[in-house]
Amino acid sequence: MERNRVFGNRYRIVERAGIGGMAEVYKATDEVLGRTVAIKVMLPQYASDHTFAARFRQEAQAAANLSSPYIVSIYDWGQDGDTYYIAMEYVRGVDLKTAIQERGSINPRKVAEIGSQVCAALSVAHARDIIHRDIKPQNIMIQPDGNAKVMDFGIARAGNTNLTTTNSVLGTAHYVSPEQAQGKPLKPSSDLYSLGVTMYEAATGKLPFEGPDAVSVAMKQVSEQPVPPRQINPNIDPDLEAIIMHAMEKDPERRFASATEMRNALRSYLAGAPLPSWGQSYGAAPTSVLPGSNSSDPTRVMGGTASQSPATSVLPATGSPTSTFQGGGTQMIDPVTEKKKSRKKGAIIAVVVVAAIVAALLGWGASGIAGGGPFRSLFQAAESGNVSVPNVVGMTQDQAQTALTQQGLTLGTVTARESSTVDAGKVISQDPSAGVSLSRGTKVNIVISTGMGQVQVPDLSGMSAAEAERALSAAGLKGSNGGTVASDSVSENQVASQDPAAGVLAAKGATVTYMISSGPSTVTVNASDYLGSTASSASSKLSGLGFSVVTTHENSSKYPEGTVCDISPTGSVSKGATITLTISEGAASASSSGITIPSVTGQSQSDATSTLEGLGLSVSVEHQSSSSVSSGNVIGTSPGYGTTVQRGSTVTLVVSSGSGSGGDSKSGGDDSNN
Repeated sequence: MERNRVFGNRYRIVERAGIGGMAEVYKATDEVLGRTVAIKVMLPQYASDHTFAARFRQEAQAAANLSSPYIVSIYDWGQDGDTYYIAMEYVRGVDLKTAIQERGSINPRKVAEIGSQVCAALSVAHARDIIHRDIKPQNIMIQPDGNAKVMDFGIARAGNTNLTTTNSVLGTAHYVSPEQAQGKPLKPSSDLYSLGVTMYEAATGKLPFEGPDAVSVAMKQVSEQPVPPRQINPNIDPDLEAIIMHAMEKDPERRFASATEMRNALRSYLAGAPLPSWGQSYGAAPTSVLPGSNSSDPTRVMGGTASQSPATSVLPATGSPTSTFQGGGTQMIDPVTEKKKSRKKGAIIAVVVVAAIVAALLGWGASGIAGGGPFRSLFQAAESGNVSVPNVVGMTQDQAQTALTQQGLTLGTVTARESSTVDAGKVISQDPSAGVSLSRGTKVNIVISTGMGQVQVPDLSGMSAAEAERALSAAGLKGSNGGTVASDSVSENQVASQDPAAGVLAAKGATVTYMISSGPSTVTVNASDYLGSTASSASSKLSGLGFSVVTTHENSSKYPEGTVCDISPTGSVSKGATITLTISEGAASASSSGITIPSVTGQSQSDATSTLEGLGLSVSVEHQSSSSVSSGNVIGTSPGYGTTVQRGSTVTLVVSSGSGSGGDSKSGGDDSNN
């Protein structure tokens, strides 16, 4: 793509950053906000395919509302010409896969830190009912400060919805969970399995399962146990190995219950605290057995405590001494009979599994591994006869798929549509409708609600509170005035900041909080505005500007008693600072003992000269640079304020020459105009 191309009349391409399976990523400049962003642009061969376009949009929607320091932020999504783009946070650093390839195994404690941060990201996504489904080192960015960020929610499922055909479960063969490889419904624990594989690779420098193709790797994910990490890298702590192996349990129910639980385990390990009791069960390499073997604990066939000969093929097992058939019901298994049949049965199951996965892979190509309940589809193919279409309106997509499968039907096209009456993630309508008689295996199409849809948050900068409320209401959003904040760049009573930021996609009806500027954080105080004012008037005015005020008193021959004869500090003063007002007590009386020098600080040279000469004193002038006192005004005197001198004595005025003047100069008392 040519340099300087602009997407969405806003994002100017700077350089190419990388390429993925369906998109290229570019470094770009957001010309509206003046920041660097990453632009993900769909490859031309996919831009005309509505399925890929829907997945592309789904990525933006899935991640746009996820707020976490460990998730790459999504700013914008749109169509430009004949392609689509996503504007996202530009993350400086390197992906974890590259780091592993360059360094081999990574320090175990660093692996635990990265795993903990990814768990924090997943806990945010899972709380929003979003399953990432493609956790792998390539999708984890390591920043220069060592912190991790999760990216690429392109195949995530948000709110139990998926804009592509649901029985196509995408992922990367080396990292998918066993249930994902088999096309079974996924839970948050599926992401934790993929994270376990990622941590295994980071800690050992090797993948737990390798093979000549995606099918063989997927088979191993389903049926084989990995070599314990410490057999590859003895520097791995036993507790970290236990955490990794617990995350990689074949049975989802035996893994961590949540990303938060896994994060707590990693944090306990980093803190040197002991793991819970489950951590003690990983002292030896877990193994699996063939269905029907003489395992003393059949519930651990997939969990990893039963034994087997190293040369024995390992195949999916149910985890209980019964087999479950499509449509419900179980059949008890005779261990003696099954032992005789196990070798033959194992070969048959192996063929079935390979055939199912190959069929799924052919549907999506080498870019990922697909499945769709291959075992269910094989059972359905053997069945015949018509069935009644169940009513799935109001269900989630997963619930609808389960209901249809139980009837021997297949979920067909899934489309998304806004709805003000049906909650996001629920079925709005179905085709054919409920009650219609169909042959087994027929597809039923559904329409899923996206709720009220998403809108782009308007830019409220410079608006008043009333204007901001009107703009948000027009966009279908709600406003919340968060109060005031000092701003040197935004005028008082105008919007200084907002959250979410302008341009972000937000759900209709969402609340946007904005802050109103209280004006600059500093105020210019001019002495001339207060000198000669009454004490109460000056104090009231300064308090109104946000200053604290204290007063002192002294004699002054220039200012009447009770008026301000001096103020400090002056110039640019921070709000909340304390300002001292000096109040005149009238002229100092002359006596045989001498004259007390009054304060003339801040006065002009001519005013100060008049004051001192009026007391019978002579005046000389010395200029000095000053950044706090305006040029031509008095910085101080020598002798200083309060000193008693004889009438006729010479007092030197130190006068500001401004902040840019160097050197000093002196002149006599008649230099009042210098």
